[in-house]
This record gives sequence, structure tokens and C-alpha cells, in this order.
Amino acid sequence: MDELGIRDKSVSGAQFRSLGEVYSGYTYFAENDVLLAKITPCFQNGKLGVARGLKNGIGFGSSEFFVLRCDERLLPDFLFYYLSQDDFIEGGVASMGGAVGHQRVPPEYVLGCSIPLPPLSEQRRIVSVLDAAFAGLATATANTQKNLQNARELFDSSLNTVFTSSQNGWNVSDLSDVVASNCSLSYGIVQPGEDREDGLPIVRPTDLGRKIITPTGLKRIDPSRADSYSRTTLKGADLLLCVRGTTGTLSIASEALAGANVTRGIVPIRFNEDIIDQGFGYYALISPFVQAQIAEATYGAALMQINIRDLRKLKIRFPSIEDQASILHRLDHLTESTDQLSEHCANKLNAFEELKQSILHRAFRGELSGDGSTLNTNLMETAKA
Repeated sequence: MDELGIRDKSVSGAQFRSLGEVYSGYTYFAENDVLLAKITPCFQNGKLGVARGLKNGIGFGSSEFFVLRCDERLLPDFLFYYLSQDDFIEGGVASMGGAVGHQRVPPEYVLGCSIPLPPLSEQRRIVSVLDAAFAGLATATANTQKNLQNARELFDSSLNTVFTSSQNGWNVSDLSDVVASNCSLSYGIVQPGEDREDGLPIVRPTDLGRKIITPTGLKRIDPSRADSYSRTTLKGADLLLCVRGTTGTLSIASEALAGANVTRGIVPIRFNEDIIDQGFGYYALISPFVQAQIAEATYGAALMQINIRDLRKLKIRFPSIEDQASILHRLDHLTESTDQLSEHCANKLNAFEELKQSILHRAFRGELSGDGSTLNTNLMETAKA
């Protein structure tokens, strides 16, 4: 499944095995067959492609593929683009059945879809137009992603310079020595229990994907579950450090979360304001200097984590409070510029995806078909699954 791209016609990275190794337990396909993932989330992600360049003209793959073989009236590339449409994907998602996490699209949905079927010459022309358009969009997408990567690398480089270059008068202390007196550097609630609509908000490691965490969308629990965890009660503006799973991930609790709590995988951090400004502390914790220490102290296989003892020994570099203010201003300005560029790039990438879908819709509504006559037909008549 990993070798099937996201709406990418090529199927790359093929491995070679003897026929006896793959004869049973794998799905057979042949040259020019269209492969389509049937299981969640691969189907939603648009994992499909056209099998080409197969040694001996045959291949074997995951049993979670639909294998669609076109007859003489339908080009594989034309079918590939048809299956790349959001409308097709959304319809398939709605038809899924099975256990949660293992839901699959039924064959009846795929074979029951109606596909426009112009003459082969017109299919070739449409495929040629789509190939050119998508190649141009792929180049534009790659350039935008590179710009986004450059912006992030520039920010990381600037942050690294601040915290790793030789700084006269800077102090280096253990994290435990620079936090507030009411910050215990402790784990949160181990067993939060069921969700409760009117309950106490709690922050989980999965909530830390954004910089500022607000109450919106958080799980809520019976407040009594937090009775024994007053040491991790949030005050607002706490730094929330992930210590289980994606260790080192950091977010900031909004003021609206005062009184809320966290789960076992998060440690709230509040710095002693006479030593380290909370805003400066955020950048200190995400700096390569500290993140490298977290990575080194992280252990585990199935579940990566860092223990409290090692967390408390993390070395923090910081200048005087006065110097922190000027550095914080500079880093905040750089963050704002990076965020603006990131948002601009994200908007462009979304626009490219929307343009792809618009082009596909036009193609299969006959708006790219010129004078070629188009016949709608059922996929069952033109392909085998």
C-alpha cells in the first residue's frame, strides 16, 4: 500500500519476489491495470495509480486494492482521472461498511458508478490535456512547498542561532530550578473517563497540533476525576509539553483554560517570572538546544516517552529579563512573518487542489471534449474489479 501514490499515476518502488512467495494472500494485477485502495483512510486519501513497467507484465499487491482492468473502450489513464475526483471519493466514503478503523468501500459502489465514455481518440486528447495541466500544477505545488520549507528552515535557523551561539552573560539552569513555585512539573490525569458535555475541559497530546489551545473541541470530563490532580490544574498561559507520543511538542494554554487540566501525556510548565518570561520560555523549549535534549531522553518503541526525572534536568539557556524582552520581540516578529507566509502557501496549495478538481469536473462533464461525442456508461461494463 505504501508504494501506491496519492492520486499519482505511477506505482513506484516495486519489490521483486518469486511467484511462489506471492501466489496466495496477495492481489494479482497486470500491466495497465488501475489500482485503487478500498480501505480507510487510504481510500479517502486518494491512493490509486496505474500499474506499468511490470516485470513479466504481472504484479501482486495488497488485498486492500481494487484492481480495475479496462476493456478496449476505456483508457486506463482516463479511468485514473475519473477516480481522482472528489465526488467519486466522497461517494465511496458514504458507502463504506465494516468495523471502525477497518471500513471498506464495497465493490458494488465502484462498479455501479457511471463514467462518461467518449471515443478513444477523444479520451486520449482529454488525458493529454489533463496530463499537461496536472504537470504544471505539480510544479507549482512543489515550488510552493519549497517556499514553505525555506520559511520554516529560516525560522529554525534563527531560533537555533539565538539559543546555541555563544552568549555572554547567559545562564544555564535545570528546568526544575527556573519554574514557578506552584509548578510541580507533574503528569496529568491518568484515567480521565468518559466525555461529559458539561464537564471539565482537559487537554490531551492529540490536541497539541496548534500553538494556542482553547476550550473549543476539547474533551470534557467529570470534574471529580481531577480532584487528585490539582498540581496540574491550568492557570492560563501555561506551556503544555507533550511527554508521551510526540515528545517535545509544545502548545500554549489560552487564558480561557484557567481551571482546566491535562492528561497523563502532558506536563504544564510555568516559569518563575523573575527569572524567565513565559513568552521567552516558549521559544526556549522549542529551540533545537532543548528539543535535542528531549529527543535524547526519549525512550520506548510502541510508545515514546520521557520521564519526569529527565524532564526536570533539561538545561535551559536564558539571558537577563531585560535582554529576554528584546529577543522575545524579535522572535515574535519572525514568527508572525513565518506564519503569514505559511498561511499564504497553504492557501495557494488549497487553491491548486481546488483547480485540479475544477479541471477534472470540466473534463468529465464534457467541457474539454471538443467535438467528440460522449456516452455515459457503467463501470461494470468497461472494467473488472
